[in-house]
Amino acid sequence: MSRLCIAGVLVAAFWLWDAPISRAGGDENPKQQEVTLAGGPGKLVVTVGKSLIIDSPTKIQRISVANGELIEAVAVNPKEVLINGKAAGETSLIVWQEGGNRLLYDLTVRLSPLRLDVVRQQLARDFPNEDINVTFENETAFVRGTVKDVIAAERVMAISASLGKSVNLLRVEVPPVEQQILLKVRFCNVDRTASTELGVSFASGAFNQSTAIGTGQFTGPSVDTAGKVSLSDMLSVLLFRKDLNLAASIKALEGKALLETLAEPNLLAINGKEASFLSGGEFPFPMIQPGLGGNTVTISFREFGIRIRFLPRITPRGTIQLQVAPEVSSLDFGNAVIFSGTTIPAMSTRRIQTEVELESGQSFVIAGLLDNRLTETISKIPGLASIPLLGKLFTSRSIKRNNSELLVIVTPEVVRPIPVGQPVPMLNMPLPFMTKNSDFEMHTPGIDKTGPVTVKPPTDSIPIEQLIQQRKEGQAAPPANPQFMIFPTPQAAPSVNPGLTPSSTGGAAK
Repeated sequence: MSRLCIAGVLVAAFWLWDAPISRAGGDENPKQQEVTLAGGPGKLVVTVGKSLIIDSPTKIQRISVANGELIEAVAVNPKEVLINGKAAGETSLIVWQEGGNRLLYDLTVRLSPLRLDVVRQQLARDFPNEDINVTFENETAFVRGTVKDVIAAERVMAISASLGKSVNLLRVEVPPVEQQILLKVRFCNVDRTASTELGVSFASGAFNQSTAIGTGQFTGPSVDTAGKVSLSDMLSVLLFRKDLNLAASIKALEGKALLETLAEPNLLAINGKEASFLSGGEFPFPMIQPGLGGNTVTISFREFGIRIRFLPRITPRGTIQLQVAPEVSSLDFGNAVIFSGTTIPAMSTRRIQTEVELESGQSFVIAGLLDNRLTETISKIPGLASIPLLGKLFTSRSIKRNNSELLVIVTPEVVRPIPVGQPVPMLNMPLPFMTKNSDFEMHTPGIDKTGPVTVKPPTDSIPIEQLIQQRKEGQAAPPANPQFMIFPTPQAAPSVNPGLTPSSTGGAAK
């Protein structure tokens, strides 16, 4: 048992009936002699929660202890001192007697065997199939044995902590193969566009003058003084009177467009590890970098396409808890920016981030991501457009409607690898390949050629610190927002000026 416990409680000064007691070190009589017991300082042992009595043949003047947190000293009479054990440990005790003698004691406060037995009984009750041993030495509990996993080891140490300071010397059994989750994702995107355009433009070459009347929204015909008509839009309806050199172009078009996207990416991840998928690409765009010699332009890349990121966890209930973030993005040239002659497209993005809990094989649907837009453009010729009835001839109208909807279906499943020797899935090729170069499949030699592979771990258990370290090394932190990562090229383009034009390498050239 630990020696530190007994040394602490004789802290204060004790008031005996005949003489005052002062701190150790207050040597008022230089003629006093230090007397030790035969063989060195006396040895005293007391148990936590119990007491012992020190008897002196002469009156005691004062007493001092090194650590008052371990023991408590109570004066009974001028020749007796009661010592109560408070905490396990070791300390020293000095007793000053009348006549100048000093007695030295090494005081050991040991832990009650009952407390240690209680801890051992509790561990045997909670872990009946585990071999766990707890010993207590020098104020410290040493825990040894082998447990099933890290959670069991933490529980064992929590119980052992009731003894005070404890050292974890447990070993943990080699964990089994982690479960794997397959995430099936289906992206369905429908984008429909309908447009209507209506307008009239007039042109004349009469009186040796070339004139035209229109709203400017649509390009109309042109008639020169010789009566020659030029058209810039072959879809226009043209009316022409040669005797008057008068031409009228009517723009009346309706257009419909349909875009359907279907992607079914499948992702496989180990329980508790993140996985991501991207079907798309990266597009370059210039970035202005200030410098001492002026601004420079560098080329960066940004990802776009169909992306899915998810983090699965299997709960104690047997369900799968998912943190999932699907995203669909595309290049938007309608809102592009022209910079130094280079067209930089915008990004049209629809992103979802959520957390759900499902059983293996169940599905959840994220729908209702609708985008309805109506754009109407009207152009009029001032004055002429206000003429009753005829004013419609000097008005152009363009109406454009957009409707898009995104549907995302996510299905997690707990899966295992395909067994050895079972056929693996293959794609159906529209056309056959050429004949094979060899009569057998090209593959790495099997066990019959290389010999058996050891699949059993070298040991049945490993230290718990080693297992925790391996888990930390296997969990690399993913980037916070990988969809917004920018990768600047090391080489910068020349300074920005109006003469910059795109070069063949995707940068900017002067």
